[in-house]
Amino acid sequence: MSGHSKWHNIQKTKGAQDAKRAAAFTKIAKEMIVAVKEGGGSIDPANNSRLATIITKAKAANMPNDNIKRVLERAAGAGSGENYESITYEGYGPGGVAVIVETMTDNRNRTAGSMRHHFDKFGGNLGATGCVSWSFDKKGVLVIDNSEGDYEEDAVMMDAMDCGADDFEAEDDVFTIYTTPDDFNAVADAMAAKKYTFASAQIEMVPQNYQTLTDEEQIKNMEKLIDIMEDDDDVQNVWHNWDN
Repeated sequence: MSGHSKWHNIQKTKGAQDAKRAAAFTKIAKEMIVAVKEGGGSIDPANNSRLATIITKAKAANMPNDNIKRVLERAAGAGSGENYESITYEGYGPGGVAVIVETMTDNRNRTAGSMRHHFDKFGGNLGATGCVSWSFDKKGVLVIDNSEGDYEEDAVMMDAMDCGADDFEAEDDVFTIYTTPDDFNAVADAMAAKKYTFASAQIEMVPQNYQTLTDEEQIKNMEKLIDIMEDDDDVQNVWHNWDN
């Protein structure tokens, strides 16, 4: 599965990650709250697979255990009053780049208006549900940063396959492990038990093919579109097939 460069995309489009860590933690906390609610109020990841997935994501993002504990306690509280719903938007960026935006909102009218505005402002357009998602596959994605040279590629690949991974990819100093969504938690736990740490760990929409932009104006607008989407408080994830 060559070409999946989400980790590199993050590095290029987000810049200094530390500056946005608090915002990232807020988004993850929102996901936890919804996972607890949809899991019947269970804050035990062993009995709530969606919550387990989000906790793995939180740990990969270096969210402190105390923060995770506080969020779970808040989510379990009967009077939290937080009522979010998940809504996914699809559309096209500059040059026909396919874009999927996963949101979590307490006001769908506000979010829909914002999404339309963001797409329109930077040369894209909001499309109908299903207009681009057919060209993406939903997969569990575990990213290992090997810039320090701590891991041997062949050993990581063998461990990943032994742990139940579907595919493995090495690109520069980054190892990417793919799983089915259903196997994500088991593979992540098994790799963690082998002392691997993740630079990123979550369920992603992985493009089946990629779109290249050559026009400088389109490239600038695509970067701005991704940035404004990811800075929107209602947006959880932005997936796209831009090969940047």
